[in-house]
Amino acid sequence: MKKLVCLGFAFMAIFLASCSGSKKVVMPPISDRGVLDEYRIGVGDVLQINVWRNAELSMAIPVRPDGKISLPLVGDIVAANLTTKQLSSNIVESLSNFVRTPQVTVIVTNPSSSDFQLRVRVTGAVRSPQSIPYREGMTVLDLVLLAGGTNEFASPNKAKLYRKVNNETKVYPIYIQDILEDGKLDTNYPLQPSDIVTIPERSF
Repeated sequence: MKKLVCLGFAFMAIFLASCSGSKKVVMPPISDRGVLDEYRIGVGDVLQINVWRNAELSMAIPVRPDGKISLPLVGDIVAANLTTKQLSSNIVESLSNFVRTPQVTVIVTNPSSSDFQLRVRVTGAVRSPQSIPYREGMTVLDLVLLAGGTNEFASPNKAKLYRKVNNETKVYPIYIQDILEDGKLDTNYPLQPSDIVTIPERSF
């Protein structure tokens, strides 16, 4: 009986020890900056504005640094952060004072701003910090490997993922050493556009 009690305490001690050494993992939520369902116009994009049966109002035009474009009869109108449908609707509303039942289509012919909207970045104690275009299916491990892995000064289990969720930046722990050395993939999070992974240096 005493042996059974002792064995029970031993197993309990092992269980508690294993629990105390475990790391709490919270899966980052899908952010509002995930894979874009509908493209939003950005500064530097080139737009083709077509007004049906009004060739003089149709043109190719870049989005200025202030986020606006300038059109005949309409003047300056905001384009940045709008979808093509939203901008088309706004142009139609402005043209209605001058053109009977205008029909407007907007096409993004050169989406140059998307290169920065759809990037992921890794900084800190890696061999080659990276800012690279997002690809669907990318994970934290993919990004770290593309950066050449951690360097000799890294504290890989203190890495962080920074993700913007509902206009607020959230921070999530990443245990990169566990991923690389132990195959523990709990924090090998799927990445999303604009995610930033940082790996601090050890404190000596």
